[in-house]
Amino acid sequence: MLAALWAGPVRAAEPVLVFAAVSLKSALDEVAAQYEAETGNNVALSYAGSSALARQIEAGAPADVFLSANPDWVDRLVDQGLVRRRDVVPLLSNRLALVAPAQDGSAAGIDALPDALAGGRLAMALVDAVPAGIYGKQALDTLGLWPAVREHVAQTDNVSAALRLVALGEAPLGVVYATDAQAEPRVRLVSLFPEESHDPILYPVAWLGAGGQGFFDYLQSPEAAAVFSRNGFGLVAHLP
Repeated sequence: MLAALWAGPVRAAEPVLVFAAVSLKSALDEVAAQYEAETGNNVALSYAGSSALARQIEAGAPADVFLSANPDWVDRLVDQGLVRRRDVVPLLSNRLALVAPAQDGSAAGIDALPDALAGGRLAMALVDAVPAGIYGKQALDTLGLWPAVREHVAQTDNVSAALRLVALGEAPLGVVYATDAQAEPRVRLVSLFPEESHDPILYPVAWLGAGGQGFFDYLQSPEAAAVFSRNGFGLVAHLP
């Protein structure tokens, strides 16, 4: 009787596949580890620029949850019927920062940016595709600095790559998120850009309607909020 009921070894559930903007890595690694410890469910995290991840989803990538650094990419997926509007939650906010290598003690602020470059490169994510680069270009344009610096910009595939250029001393200045500056000891915060100089930096989370609803819900929990807040993110979602 027992032999008849036994159907073989129990197979572990497939891990939740999460596509996330690379600027979330430090915080989201911690949130995922916390979720796994609390639930026993596995989370697979795939980091890249929001634009690249959105295009992968458009091409059929089987993501369960998508965290974007820009609402526009999620809106694009909604418009294509790949995400339901009701399954999108504005989760986090961030600030835009100018950073320099930690060993550089100069006090030049944003207004002195063209002179502070001194012939060097300004590290930025792709200014026409990656959210951090888009916000950065908006801010520099609003402040009247873009014409003076655009020929000196070193564009990278994502904001982490721009941060790395500054951390390694390969660029004297970079435009990244404030949370990046907090997480990387090899850079120092020069200044925060005025919030009114660019669109609000918002991170929506989208559930793609397959697996992963438990993790989608957990991202909106007080436990996850504590991790995100400790890593420097602002909290947008209405928490229970």
